[in-house]
Amino acid sequence: MARTHPDEKILSYNDVVLRRSDLDILNGPYLLNDRIVEFYFSYLSSTCCSSEVLLVPPSISFWIANCPILEDVKDVVAPLRLQDRKLIIFPVNNNEDVSVAEGGSHWSLLSYYKTCNLFEHYDSFGSLNKRHAMKLCKGIKGLVGAPETMSNFRECNTPQQMNGYDCGLYMLAIAELLCSCHLQEPNDSGQYRFEALQLLEVGQMRRLILKIIEDLRDQVEKESA
Repeated sequence: MARTHPDEKILSYNDVVLRRSDLDILNGPYLLNDRIVEFYFSYLSSTCCSSEVLLVPPSISFWIANCPILEDVKDVVAPLRLQDRKLIIFPVNNNEDVSVAEGGSHWSLLSYYKTCNLFEHYDSFGSLNKRHAMKLCKGIKGLVGAPETMSNFRECNTPQQMNGYDCGLYMLAIAELLCSCHLQEPNDSGQYRFEALQLLEVGQMRRLILKIIEDLRDQVEKESA
């Protein structure tokens, strides 16, 4: 049997390159890395989001939370047109060492609804990432023109993971749910997504993402044949 290398290129999708090591993570059980999160966000952006919705890559989200100079952040995020979006979705990671790439041990999700000027934090492990979400929220406010008060930050009742490694799957499933709910309920009243959240299932997420990657890879091979 031929040996495979962890850095073997599996798929190039938009600006994301997936490698054999990413498939190994998905076959798990392991904590998702930045590359898988960015891939699935990019996939959602291409398949089930309107131009009103933006899913921010993990690297940009981390930069917003940790860069001390607002003007530097503004230059980086300018192409994202944050102020033109009605819904912005950010991954939250508890990495506190800016010198360590893809650090941290827990993912959660922060959303911003411009219509009602509301930040919502979804954490599948209690409020483990609340401090990190609030830190990110503070950085975002200066980019979207939101008031400085934290009164528009809400911790949401989120389905809880049953192990120490599926937090990223919950985050991706919730991100997909929010995108779908925005299409169904563009006025962002909240009731629709809260009801849908209680039915959230993540048990098949790893297989689902692997199948999406397989299908996209087959499509690329057919187009290049």
